[in-house]
Amino acid sequence: MKLILSSCDFRNKFSAKSIYDNLNMPINECRVLYFPNEKSTEELILSGMYHSRLEEFGFISKNIFVFNYWCPEKFFDLDIDAVYISGGNTFGTLKRIREANADTAIINYVKDSAVYIGGSAGAHIACSDISHVSEFDTNTFGIDNFRGLGLYDGKLICHYNKERRNVFEQLKKESSCNVTALTNDEYIIIVKQ
Repeated sequence: MKLILSSCDFRNKFSAKSIYDNLNMPINECRVLYFPNEKSTEELILSGMYHSRLEEFGFISKNIFVFNYWCPEKFFDLDIDAVYISGGNTFGTLKRIREANADTAIINYVKDSAVYIGGSAGAHIACSDISHVSEFDTNTFGIDNFRGLGLYDGKLICHYNKERRNVFEQLKKESSCNVTALTNDEYIIIVKQ
């Protein structure tokens, strides 16, 4: 299992390089399942907008699968190399994933060798717990179960800066798990057998 977690994924040259270097294949060969954030609509998904965005990063159109929350079943048994969840509101994106029953599918894909690419909200969602994210993202989505996907047994503070230092220090004191701060130029790679 391999996770590539960052604050800015492909929109930052450092985290983009970490993704390209850790995909296990050239990006133009990588079959990716992309999960749009909470702002997506079925019309946007069907418009090709997300395909175009991923093509900018080097993926090839035929290898891009954009998860459609309104007809999720056809995305549960794909032959893919990577799962990609980018930024947005952590609570809203996780709610969409759960309501589509895609959380188990994501976990199974990653355990079955798909690389997990998480940027900001996507990085938080990979964690065991996302409750601390309420310090930065508004939870206007009615989320009261703060369990993440549990792929990373720790907590992340993405977009770390001096304004988030107090939250980071408090979390480190209170948490029994690893707490990691990621500036916009930082990323972490987790590899588990």
